[in-house]
Amino acid sequence: MCEPRGFCAGVDRAIQIVVLALKKHGAPVYVRHEIVHNRYVVEGLKAMGAVFVKELDQIPDDGRPVVFSAHGVPKSVPAAAEAREMLYLDATCPLVSKVHKQAMLHVKRGRHVILVGHKGHPEVVGTMGQLPEGTITLVETPEDVGRLQPLDAAQLGFVTQTTLSLDDTAEVIAALQARFPQMAAPSSDSICYATTNRQEAVKAAAPGADFFLVVGAPNSSNSKRLVEVATRAGAKGSILVEGPQDLPFDRIPAGGVLAMSAGASAPEVLIDGIVEALRARFDVTIELVRTAIEDENFPVLRTLRDVPLESADMAFVNGERRSSPVSDAA
Repeated sequence: MCEPRGFCAGVDRAIQIVVLALKKHGAPVYVRHEIVHNRYVVEGLKAMGAVFVKELDQIPDDGRPVVFSAHGVPKSVPAAAEAREMLYLDATCPLVSKVHKQAMLHVKRGRHVILVGHKGHPEVVGTMGQLPEGTITLVETPEDVGRLQPLDAAQLGFVTQTTLSLDDTAEVIAALQARFPQMAAPSSDSICYATTNRQEAVKAAAPGADFFLVVGAPNSSNSKRLVEVATRAGAKGSILVEGPQDLPFDRIPAGGVLAMSAGASAPEVLIDGIVEALRARFDVTIELVRTAIEDENFPVLRTLRDVPLESADMAFVNGERRSSPVSDAA
């Protein structure tokens, strides 16, 4: 079992913002897109009174608040909300906001921005939407780098999506730096600490594993990257599962070594459920592989800090980790 795993500070903050908005304003509270990429979390918030929409035009002019997801949104979204005099709460992860600022700084200094990321991902859409049209270009692979034809190769700067594979991103950045040696880097790493920590833990646990389970949603970028990292690091097989119902018992070898981690938006309750399902079928001994200790905490919006948050408010997603079913054996 890997540690760190599951909820990161940005995810925890975003969920808290929805919960606190419901406590302060009552239901419904609208949420544009999934607040985080996890169906269990989304369904839990729906049960509390959150209403999820794809775009603002699905929200009636009823004065109810709307929350923007942790992945960030283009500037056009809050502008549209302000035009309609909507009360909006921005739950963008502070580390995503940092990437936005880094990209805007490149433009301010006269550079064209190269964004390393996955086309269509909400975070990428949000980051590209921070900048004027024509000032940012998306690349996904070293091959994309080879096709770039910038107007001024001496005036380039790059940023990355926060949830990418460290190894894949390093390859793309190396290709960029080899082709454009004058390209400016961001002031600090764009890939977030939680992505880095989870990938490093998976790398430590994967060698010798007969099978590797990653708990997370199929639309979660950081979770899918963990599956890839596990395979590259030596696991004989790896798969993404959303919960106990997805366990591939026919592929899990009895008496073998099974490793497990979870993406940054996967609640601990799902991990506990998987452990219980495995114990019902196998004689299980669990060891913890810990590569980092996370104590980051991102405060919620000032307008919500006067609302008390009790442990029961977050219980449905298990945002505050309860006693883990693992030992501390290495």
